[in-house]
Amino acid sequence: MLTLAHFLTLGAILFSIGVAGVFLNRKNIIILLMSIELLLLAVNMNFVAFSKFLGNMDGQVYVFFILTVAAAEAAIGLAILVVLFRNRQTINVEDIEELKG
Repeated sequence: MLTLAHFLTLGAILFSIGVAGVFLNRKNIIILLMSIELLLLAVNMNFVAFSKFLGNMDGQVYVFFILTVAAAEAAIGLAILVVLFRNRQTINVEDIEELKG
């Protein structure tokens, strides 16, 4: 039988991996975006776990809004990466020091 503590522990582990990905890897933008998505998914898991164990549907409604924002963020982020790669031939954070309009 899975309890609330199991889900919260898994969410904390996923959140820690996401934070480590953001702080340890500052060279590749794609890995940074994946780490941010992992952070959002860990928070979503906690929302769903609390929603189920408390018998309230509010947490699951918030998850739909968060997933919508995350999908839009991923689509726009990847589109920006494609344009940056076409113009600069690199997606390393260190090589992209300034953006010109």
